[in-house]
Amino acid sequence: MESLLKKSTMKTRHIGSIACALLLSGLLYSGVAFAGNPDRVGQAGATELLINPWSRSSGWANANCGSISGLEATFLNVAGIARTSKTEAGFASTSFLSGSGINISAFGVTQKVGESGVMGISIMSMAFGDIDVTTTSLPEGGVGTFKPQFLNIGLSYAKVFSNSIYGGFTVRVIDESISNVGAQGLCVDAGIQYITGTNEDRDNIRFGISLKNVGTTLKFGGDGLSTRLTAPSGNYQMTVEQRAEGFEIPSLLNIGASYDYRPAKDHRVTFAATYNSNSFSNDQTSAGVEYGFREMFMMRAGFMYEKDIFDATNRMSAYTGPTAGMTFEVPLGKSGKKFGIDYSIRFTNPFNNTHTFGAKLTL
Repeated sequence: MESLLKKSTMKTRHIGSIACALLLSGLLYSGVAFAGNPDRVGQAGATELLINPWSRSSGWANANCGSISGLEATFLNVAGIARTSKTEAGFASTSFLSGSGINISAFGVTQKVGESGVMGISIMSMAFGDIDVTTTSLPEGGVGTFKPQFLNIGLSYAKVFSNSIYGGFTVRVIDESISNVGAQGLCVDAGIQYITGTNEDRDNIRFGISLKNVGTTLKFGGDGLSTRLTAPSGNYQMTVEQRAEGFEIPSLLNIGASYDYRPAKDHRVTFAATYNSNSFSNDQTSAGVEYGFREMFMMRAGFMYEKDIFDATNRMSAYTGPTAGMTFEVPLGKSGKKFGIDYSIRFTNPFNNTHTFGAKLTL
């Protein structure tokens, strides 16, 4: 019986290792195919897919691709949701580039299904406030307002293949719209994580790789692209529809690693770094550190570097690099349930930085 059990365990690990190796090969191949090209900078649409709406991972500059776990992994590396113990639910609110009037709301739930699977759903919505309607005859407005809305909804699944290997994928629906014009599409994320050792005290090094935003071309359409004109003869009117050009979404590849150092009981210091290869913008390198005390209080800081980040004239992003954040998480009794509140700041120039507040319930 013991011999059969060992064979079954070895077979399961072997299958899991093969599956993850195949996924890794596909990710690396796709990463080469989508490697950044300076000539394509600024040509993608749906760039809201690049904005991290969650507070914990954004607090250290998205550096924790290799170690991220739970609900927030639906954005950075979906493989991390496989480490959800039972149920997680969270909400985050972001004042994006404070002073711009743009607000981002995010909500998500991850739920363990079966012995080794986890399913999750995540929703991100961007609101731009009221914008005046303008026409050729009324360029200053005065005839009402409209509200643009960017929304994406992701359905995720991740699985524990062994004590060290985790993998998962997300199918995401993208919607950008105003009252009379809109664009819709689909994209897929995939990721894996590898953790050394099987004992918590030895889980010092973690690796992760994720491919994000691989999907369909989007194209705007709707009544807002139609114009009512009078025929040259003047005898009748006709509707002329403008054809919109399709646009690609910003695919990218993340490769990250992290290291846990425990200087004393109840204390943890984690160092992390991630390389981000973008299809339509500069490649980025993130590095960060997080200090945790009893996993109840955590402080983190990070820096995201890209070409010309220190040059205010040539910098291609409003972000200047530094990020910071903190978390307070308290147990709810002895059942393992926890409730946490989070905050992060991403420094910008111009605008008054990007601030994110979040809350998470672990059941």
